Amino acid sequence: MEFFLIHVLVVAVLLLIVARIVPGIEVAGFGHALIAALVLGVVNALVRPVLILLTLPITVITLGLFLLVINALMLRLAAALVSGFEVKGFWPALWGSILLTLFSGGLSLLF
Repeated sequence: MEFFLIHVLVVAVLLLIVARIVPGIEVAGFGHALIAALVLGVVNALVRPVLILLTLPITVITLGLFLLVINALMLRLAAALVSGFEVKGFWPALWGSILLTLFSGGLSLLF
């Protein structure tokens, strides 16, 4: 449980950083980023596995690159569910999901 809370806090901070880097992603404040991180975790746990299973042939054909599209869709879905967190279009969602993946992967390597 403690690891989950730390992970949500880290993702919230990363969402704020990504919102400053990627035009088209806006977060109203840390509270909204915290809720968005929590919703993103739930969406990734519940919806993402179903989408991965349904799009498995496309993912295999693209050698896994379609997973980037799925990550972008999860970010857009989280933004649709949380007020104060906006993702304006597919391309900001794609770049935002790539940066979130890179930043969280880099932090997990450090710790």
